[in-house]
Amino acid sequence: MPSSIKKSAEKVQAALDKFGLELKVIELPDSTRTAQEAAKAIGCTVGQIAKSLIFKGKTSQNPILIIASGPNRVNENAIKEYAGEELVKADARFVLEQTGFAIGGIPPVGHKTPIITFIDEDLMLYDEIWAAAGTPNAVFKLTPEILVDITKGRVIKVK
Repeated sequence: MPSSIKKSAEKVQAALDKFGLELKVIELPDSTRTAQEAAKAIGCTVGQIAKSLIFKGKTSQNPILIIASGPNRVNENAIKEYAGEELVKADARFVLEQTGFAIGGIPPVGHKTPIITFIDEDLMLYDEIWAAAGTPNAVFKLTPEILVDITKGRVIKVK
């Protein structure tokens, strides 16, 4: 039976299926590329959007995933304390190479290689949150607790 979602979204669904949870990728007609667009398309608050941002360790050159609540800006100096090194913004090529996904649809799971993950404590305020699922209009709903579990992420203050 052919899938009705794009290949990148299928990769995310396959990764989610491995956890044995009822997490379902959906594709929306409207863009979910930004937190504001996603909240509008889904019909939730911007705070419920779990945006996945890839940074690079300045010394190690390793990818670092920060999953932030939609309206929050990541304070890179604060993250340095947790990561043990300075962070630099990752360019689109680095993000694609490390995750297998393009900016605008980076999911919290299903990356090419395991990535050290930090999760914004503000996401813990919600009963349900929404994360990108591989394309600029694919998302899935989950709880903050499930996000921590499936990413093995550390909950921190990101702003």
